[in-house]
Order: sequence, then structure tokens, then C-alpha cells
Amino acid sequence: QVQLVESGGGLVQAGGSLRLSCAASGSIFSIVNMGWYRQAPGKQRELVADKNSGGGTNYADSVRGRFTISRDNAKNMVYLQMNSLKPEDTAVYFCNARTYYTPREWGDDWGQGTQVTVSS
Repeated sequence: QVQLVESGGGLVQAGGSLRLSCAASGSIFSIVNMGWYRQAPGKQRELVADKNSGGGTNYADSVRGRFTISRDNAKNMVYLQMNSLKPEDTAVYFCNARTYYTPREWGDDWGQGTQVTVSS
């Protein structure tokens, strides 16, 4: 299993910026993909952005151009730089990692989440 610990959430005014960080630790052979999801009250969890080990990225249409995902593979960390924040970005943000624990065993792990609140 892999433990994911997020940090960097908080309260910010619309138009402001926040940077989320997520550190992975535990039984890591290799991390295939790391990303960020979010869940707003009464809504389903949705992908915000992810980045694979080859450098390919995916972004939700709603954040493209405002958010940037990056990884430090040597440190098993993923970051989400969020600029031009909007009230609709308010949600709990979860870090996700798809990890090979051994050369044959893999799984998806989640962090506990960090609250991001954007006031208007």
C-alpha cells in the first residue's frame, strides 16, 4: 500500500492562487500515474488533472489554462498549481496514485483530501 498526504488547501478569494502538494510513501516500485480529483458537496468525484510517468497530462475542461500539474518523480510527489480560482472550484481535492507495489502488483491509492474554498 501507498500512503498519500496532501497539503496546501485553504481559503482564497476569487482570482487568487493556491498550490497543492501530495507526497507518496510506502511500498513503491514505480508510480505509473499521479493526479488530482475533487468532490464538491452533492456532486460526484471528478478528475481535475493527472500526469503519467511519461509526462503525458490530462486536464478537466473546466480547469485547463488555469491549473498546472507537475511531478517530481525522484521524490514521489505531485503538485497542482491553481491560478485564477473561481467559486466553482470549491471542493475537497484528493490526490490519487496508480502504483506498482512490486513488478506484478499494482493498485490505486487515495489521500484523505484537502479542502479548497474560493470565496466570491
